[in-house]
Amino acid sequence: MSSSSQMELQNQLIGHIRNIPDFPKPGIVFRDITPLLANADALELTLHQMAHPFADQEVDIVIGAESRGFIFGTSMARQLNAGFVPVRKKGKLPYETLSESYELEYGTDSLEIHADAIKPGQRVLLVDDLLATGGTMQACCNMVQKLQGTVVGIIFLIELSFLNGRDKLSDYPVHSLIKYDAE
Repeated sequence: MSSSSQMELQNQLIGHIRNIPDFPKPGIVFRDITPLLANADALELTLHQMAHPFADQEVDIVIGAESRGFIFGTSMARQLNAGFVPVRKKGKLPYETLSESYELEYGTDSLEIHADAIKPGQRVLLVDDLLATGGTMQACCNMVQKLQGTVVGIIFLIELSFLNGRDKLSDYPVHSLIKYDAE
């Protein structure tokens, strides 16, 4: 996609994202995607554009990070003729799990995946709504590697590029539809 087409797409989608200042705490601008999700045309465009870079990548599994990654991931899995695997917060999956901890701004958190969710050699696409500091997706990539899957790419609807989360994911192809260069 040319840079002018990318900019046009970004501008079209940004019009459906609501900015909420000082949420969840003062100084943060929350990028609310619920208006985009509620607009059928914007949602269809988003899902198509998120899946497009991977149409010829032979994706076996799409992983969606809890919880908004589920929204995009299941539809993308369908478009790519792939299976879908949820990555959840600790204690939410009912079967044997693999766990990975990651750093938050103030402390740590953990994510889990079923221990049999990925077979060795399967080609995996990871999806989430937002790339901020990169910790969540780095944890997801680590779990894919431990299960001997191959990360073919990572896609986000929104990237907060000023937080440099992409740096933690430099070993993988990373795509985003919308980039915010400043708060």
